[in-house]
Amino acid sequence: MVIPFTRVTRAADDDSGSRARLFLDPYRAWAEGEGVPIVTGFGVDLLHLELAQWPRIGASGAFVHLNGRGDFIDVQVWEMPPAGGTAPIRHLFETVTYVLDGTGSTVVEAPDGAPRSFEWRTGSAFAIPLNARYRHYNGSGSKPARLAVVTSAPIVMNLFRSDAFVFDNDSAFPDRFGPPEHFGGDGTLLPSRPGRHLWETNLVPDLRTFTLAEWKERGARGSNMVFALADGTMHAHISEMPVGTYKKAHRHGPDFHIFPVTGRGYSLYWYEGGSELERFDWEHGSVFAPADRQFHQHFNVSPEPARYLAIAFGSLRYPTVADKLATWMGMDVSVTDGGRQIEYEDEDPRVRERYEAELATRGIRSRMDEVIPAPARA
Repeated sequence: MVIPFTRVTRAADDDSGSRARLFLDPYRAWAEGEGVPIVTGFGVDLLHLELAQWPRIGASGAFVHLNGRGDFIDVQVWEMPPAGGTAPIRHLFETVTYVLDGTGSTVVEAPDGAPRSFEWRTGSAFAIPLNARYRHYNGSGSKPARLAVVTSAPIVMNLFRSDAFVFDNDSAFPDRFGPPEHFGGDGTLLPSRPGRHLWETNLVPDLRTFTLAEWKERGARGSNMVFALADGTMHAHISEMPVGTYKKAHRHGPDFHIFPVTGRGYSLYWYEGGSELERFDWEHGSVFAPADRQFHQHFNVSPEPARYLAIAFGSLRYPTVADKLATWMGMDVSVTDGGRQIEYEDEDPRVRERYEAELATRGIRSRMDEVIPAPARA
């Protein structure tokens, strides 16, 4: 059977005067309409980002749309002036907030109307229970307070396409609040296996000092803890690399936003089959997001342990999408066994050579021989 060719009329060719509405991005349209900067790139410095007054939050802010952010989440930077605060806020998207700089407090309205409050400082991380009304306050009278707020606004705005539904909805989710002590920095450890230990809470007072659990499979005696924050769909974990070490390379889908917390370092990133190793240097205040299926590898070049916070859509408890489930199942499994990790013995020899040369310029001793001997050089 021959299927006859049918001419497709473009909107510009349509004599009726109507114009087709195709390829719309309601989230992007909403973000552009908020009147604050939208910053793009592989990674950016959040501490020196230029902001603008944001009427919706009652403070200054900007959007950060990284190349590897994917379809589900964004980063919003909020800054409160000395002795200032935000407007009362509520929304039907989730948030995980990392405190970039400053001290302050937050008041959250429980479903019964009772306030629950907690204090935060540089290095804190917290989540607001879904659709709870809340307000942030800067605790300093002389310095601004700046927050990195990772949100699921993109997927929520694109699904519902209604400002009123997202921001003026009275629906309550009491199960998201947890016990009152979860707003005070206490939590519940739910042990599993390395890489899957969960700390259930709403607030981590200081990521810089939080006790982690060893995760040998990810390399170099590193350690880790996964957070279940406000029983949300958003994922967050903290990882640490000892001095003179680096992590094994791995890859996954997009949207993992990485916030360095302590130390300094760099990350290499490349695609399978590519010969060029791109580099991004980082320290506290920066954020970067590897793109879809892009191999990446993190290196500590500071004389102290280096920690980073990773935030993404799809948690260990609620993976939500098939690719995130595959990531959790294969994050410390070799690619030769169907996983998503490159073992040290299989990595590009340039990786180790460049790292040890970098440490030598800084007067730091490499400890990688304690993990795996360096390959013989010709």
